[in-house]
Amino acid sequence: MNDLETRQLRYFVAVAEELNFGRAAERLGMAQPPLSRAIRELERQLGVPLLERTTRRVQLTPSGEVLLRDARTALDAVSAAGRRAQHAGETTPQLRVALKADVDGGLLPRILEAYAAQNTGQPVAFMLGRYGEQAAALRDGRADVALVLDPGGIRGVDFEPLLSEPFLLAVAATDPLAAYSEVCLADLAGRMMPGGEPADQGPVSAQVCSLGGLPQSGSDSFGQAINGSRSANSDLPEIFRLIELGRTVCFFPVSLTARYPRPDIVYLPVKDVPPATLAVAWPQDSRSTAVAAFVRAATEVAAAAGRAATEVAAAAGRAATEVAAAAGHAVAVAGAAQG
Repeated sequence: MNDLETRQLRYFVAVAEELNFGRAAERLGMAQPPLSRAIRELERQLGVPLLERTTRRVQLTPSGEVLLRDARTALDAVSAAGRRAQHAGETTPQLRVALKADVDGGLLPRILEAYAAQNTGQPVAFMLGRYGEQAAALRDGRADVALVLDPGGIRGVDFEPLLSEPFLLAVAATDPLAAYSEVCLADLAGRMMPGGEPADQGPVSAQVCSLGGLPQSGSDSFGQAINGSRSANSDLPEIFRLIELGRTVCFFPVSLTARYPRPDIVYLPVKDVPPATLAVAWPQDSRSTAVAAFVRAATEVAAAAGRAATEVAAAAGRAATEVAAAAGHAVAVAGAAQG
């Protein structure tokens, strides 16, 4: 068998993901006939059918499903190799950190301070993107490390959980739901997320709110901000305005809602939505000392924040106990005086 070329893999992945030769050709910027010939040649070269074609649909065969999984990994690896070589040749290497704007659990400033104290010689460059894009940026070499929500099941990366926090639902103050003390997903039937997804599917399947930019068809939404030069909440005002007008609802991690109280928005607990896990993630094959320093800073800061939260909760519990005891004593004294 001849070695496969990246061009063949790119063609196949486009067809396999679109399951339509016309759309795949448009995505690749080429005509459909040469694309069809290229896929037939790939099948001949491998000696197995990759696609089942009928007049109505295109489906992957078992061989096609295997190739799609491995082709994605291979293409990511090729892209990553080129990008990381370019990054290594920069006059001043940078640590590229991918994140979704404002989804850091309030930890990022302290993480950056702890990272800077380790003096790696690599300043941080931020890459802002929508939910779910951070892992792809790690795999194809655009980013070196990332802060991600709900990292379980993400292929090609390792991660360390930092904190867990509940999602709250943001609705207009005029929405009938605003009178509820809490809601469940079934209550959201008919309501939509900013990107048009049904809200009753929950925050993960609906991809939370696009804080790094509303969905843009046909474009790479992952912007790059060097040394914090791009606003971290570029589209939050637009999303908040849509919510205030009653045009959409949105799920936010609770730490974000604390930063952005709005008089015309009500944040509601959702009882059947699991909490979000914020994690620091990096490519499985990373050997970067700067990445290791950032991961170490993130985990140490998160651990310290967890200890502080535990101490605050314990202090609040002790104070409540003391108040209750004092109230009980006062009642006892009053009873004795009346007697």
